[in-house]
Amino acid sequence: MHVNTANMRRFLPLIFCLLALCLAACGGDSNATNTTTKATADKQVFHHAISGISDIATFDPALAGDGPSTSAINMVFSGLVQLDDRLQVYGQLAQSWEQSPDGLTWTFKLKPNLTFSDGSPLTSEDVVWSIDRAFDPALKSTTAPFYLGLIKDGDKRSNGKVTTLINDSLFAPDPTTVKIVITQKAPYFLQALTYTSSWVVEKKLIEKYGNQKFMDHLNEGGGAGPWIVASYIHGNQITFVPNPHYAGKKPQLGKVIFYFYKDAPTTFKAYQVGQTDDAPVPTANIESAKSLPQKQLHITPALTISYYAMNYLVKPFNNIKVRQAFALSIDKEKIAHNIRKDTVFATNHIIPQGQLGYNTQLLGPDGVTSTRGDAQKAKQLFAEGLKEENMTLSSLPKLTFTVATNGSPDAKNEFQAVQQMWKAVLGVDVTLNDLDFNQRNQYIGAAQGNSNSPIIWQSGWGADYPDPQDWLDLFLDNQNGGNQFNYAHNKSANVSSQQQTQELIKQADTTLDQQQRVQLYNKAEQQLVNDVAWLPISQSNTLVVRKPCVMGIVDNAQGITPPEDWGNIYISTNSLCTKANG
Repeated sequence: MHVNTANMRRFLPLIFCLLALCLAACGGDSNATNTTTKATADKQVFHHAISGISDIATFDPALAGDGPSTSAINMVFSGLVQLDDRLQVYGQLAQSWEQSPDGLTWTFKLKPNLTFSDGSPLTSEDVVWSIDRAFDPALKSTTAPFYLGLIKDGDKRSNGKVTTLINDSLFAPDPTTVKIVITQKAPYFLQALTYTSSWVVEKKLIEKYGNQKFMDHLNEGGGAGPWIVASYIHGNQITFVPNPHYAGKKPQLGKVIFYFYKDAPTTFKAYQVGQTDDAPVPTANIESAKSLPQKQLHITPALTISYYAMNYLVKPFNNIKVRQAFALSIDKEKIAHNIRKDTVFATNHIIPQGQLGYNTQLLGPDGVTSTRGDAQKAKQLFAEGLKEENMTLSSLPKLTFTVATNGSPDAKNEFQAVQQMWKAVLGVDVTLNDLDFNQRNQYIGAAQGNSNSPIIWQSGWGADYPDPQDWLDLFLDNQNGGNQFNYAHNKSANVSSQQQTQELIKQADTTLDQQQRVQLYNKAEQQLVNDVAWLPISQSNTLVVRKPCVMGIVDNAQGITPPEDWGNIYISTNSLCTKANG
């Protein structure tokens, strides 16, 4: 999913953290061990900070494509299966499942006596209706075709060629049985179902209020997750209270409040004065966070890549040498060390370190091994590429680099540094276009098939599940908006090679032998990196401060809180939380 790379608080888990860094950063006053008990019921309130945005983009599981939205959706809705703290698939609404001998039919048995948060029964018909709704062309979901693209005739449903998938590829033979027919064997299908696109939404709420307005009435029902929405003040906060009909382990907290803050420095200040129980840590405040008593700073390895992208349909970025020149002009180590203060590490990879498919032998563009770039080679490639396109420096179009700093000084400094590197090495003037996070996502969504704009943009991707498919299928040309870069759909000289890479990815997706599958993904990733399909910049750690009275949260490599975990989370009597929860 797309993450806010200006301030990757929730979806930044990196699997590589130097022991020395962890020991130093996770410090604080190690002697201040505060023995506490569970606080009284009126204190069971968790004040959670969402930083860098003014509101979530959507509350609809079928539409969510970004971290903050899925964070809120995960509170209210649930699906057949989800990921646990170890990022393993477990049954949420489903108590069991089996795959047919040919691998094309999945049968799920639901847990008994499931209900929505308003007490209405939840049956297999609700599950198949919700999945079918996600493909409804009127909804215009870009995520359903991506995450659920294996479902038979899903493409026909999305483009209006069939009116429903129910009794075609989605079946509810009895109230507790769901059958899903897919087009091909795929090792990652269960993992794909853990994404919100397949989660269950209450039909009667949609029928009552419609696809847009139902999101403002989630206090009436809508989902089957551990929480319900008590109030939603757009641009300010969302208040959740426990779902009394939740089928799993009931939350111990009496209330969770999501607060929206415009930027990380403001959020950190709010944490310091006790307005929130957690906050992302800006680079400038790392030392301050380290000094907080009782180890309030938490550093978690992350499966997230910050990257830049260039539109293949905008000249001269159809030329591989120009793309490589822009990539090799950047000293990623300077960004990681001088600007991000080693809270990230430089990378040439698309598939992050710490998950299946990470390639230790991967090379950067044009065979460069270093993450410091190569200025001389960049100059040479740029001159050759411009000549091949019959262009000169003076005939270049106006180049705009679209970013979303969201008030983050670190992000602003990074993008300005890159702007200066392109100028110093290539002599190119690039204008920064700084948008709101949600606006940026909408804007770059228009790049697919568009030869005008965007031209260059910054983004980030966090693993939805730790499988190479979740990373490399972004470069396929299915109808999901993922291939915004127009990879393999352009007039570049090596477009046939790009198309062959797409075929490699498709082959890997359906290869059941794990070793062979990874080898295919590695080969495809190497070609993507050489083509600069993405320009990976860094892989990060999550740095978050959390009040020591918040007990039971398990930090993991995707920054998620599985629904069942809320039954273990509570507020203690630790005095450091008195102000926030008083």
